[in-house]
Amino acid sequence: MKKGLTIGHLYPDLLNLYGDRGNIQCLRKRLEWRGYEADVLEFTLDDKIDFNRLDLVLLGGGSDREQMIVCKKLRDIRKDFSAFVEDGGAVLAVCGGYQLLGHYYDTQEGRIEGLSLVDLYTEQGSPRLISNEVIIGPDFSMPIVGFENHGGRTFIGENRPLGQVKFGFGNNGQDGQEGVLYRNVVGTYLHGPLLPKNPHVCDYLLSRALERKYGEASLEPLDDTQEEEANRSIVKRFAGGNA
Repeated sequence: MKKGLTIGHLYPDLLNLYGDRGNIQCLRKRLEWRGYEADVLEFTLDDKIDFNRLDLVLLGGGSDREQMIVCKKLRDIRKDFSAFVEDGGAVLAVCGGYQLLGHYYDTQEGRIEGLSLVDLYTEQGSPRLISNEVIIGPDFSMPIVGFENHGGRTFIGENRPLGQVKFGFGNNGQDGQEGVLYRNVVGTYLHGPLLPKNPHVCDYLLSRALERKYGEASLEPLDDTQEEEANRSIVKRFAGGNA
């Protein structure tokens, strides 16, 4: 039987800012190019989610209004989602999805209750943090690049960041950190979409999902010449010799 992964895309009709759906396409193609099957399941608010069927989950970005709508549904799935995360399930959470991983997001319109899957919280601030961004992290062979546009300031406490900011604002514009790594969860403010610009991050998620499912991850190298050249160009343009 051919090996493969099942990817769950949560609420793409509401959480899909700045081309986050492109992350799904990147995950799918980088699996298929290596001979794996890739099954993508999209879930709306009315759907029941069986996390036992899923190997990797994408929770994308949305406006504060859309997050308010989604957070009510997320409370219903919190227990199952938490069990998935604690069992090593791979998750990519972007911007609004990243904020929803934590305990809460305090806005001018009120508190958006999060899933409390990761020990972090977000508070609304001004002005919005808008910038291209370059970060580096010890878990990745290359810098990570993307675009951020968020009013929230996220504080991750003692958790590991995805990386250190070399250009841009990051989680809160204060501590020089961007994103979070918790078990096999990647949370980040980086849009763009993130994964086509950073195939090394895509493979990080895929390898962890494959290891959980099969006990090993056999990811043959791909020809990422164009992606790496694009990454280097962005790093040079915005971070110069700082990355």
